[in-house]
Amino acid sequence: MSEDSKRQSTREQNPSDMTVILDSIRAIVKALRDSGRDTEQRLGITSAQLYVLQELREKPASINELAARTYTHQSSVSMVVARLVENRLVTRSAARNDARKVSISLTAAGRALVRKAPDAAQTRIMSALRSMSRSDLQSLSTGLESLTDIMAEQQKSGTRKSRLSVTA
Repeated sequence: MSEDSKRQSTREQNPSDMTVILDSIRAIVKALRDSGRDTEQRLGITSAQLYVLQELREKPASINELAARTYTHQSSVSMVVARLVENRLVTRSAARNDARKVSISLTAAGRALVRKAPDAAQTRIMSALRSMSRSDLQSLSTGLESLTDIMAEQQKSGTRKSRLSVTA
């Protein structure tokens, strides 16, 4: 089946599917937005910073290990860690087992902040994803990748689809 016919068949699906999908996306966006705002107001850090701090709760890690634990690109984690170092919530030091490797660990202030913080929204999302079946995860992964690819393609080409053409 061609990509165009796949998209056409999607347009012919039950409108309630579209409602469920859009409502689900809205709920996730709202949870992330609310959690981020609450984290910044209560703790003075971003939700991404809290997520990294919570990942360091159990044991120190390198930037690459943190990137793997958080399923985030190494450069993004590095920027978050730089801010945490500035705020004196984590330290960078030579790893005990390999002086060439840098280890990131919580400071006393970082541990205190993590103790009083609620779970980051990202932590709740990861927990929910881990509770899903393998087939549901694969379907979600495939569907979200397709959605983001199409959106990127539309943005790149300047294409805008009206609500009528998507649901018609």
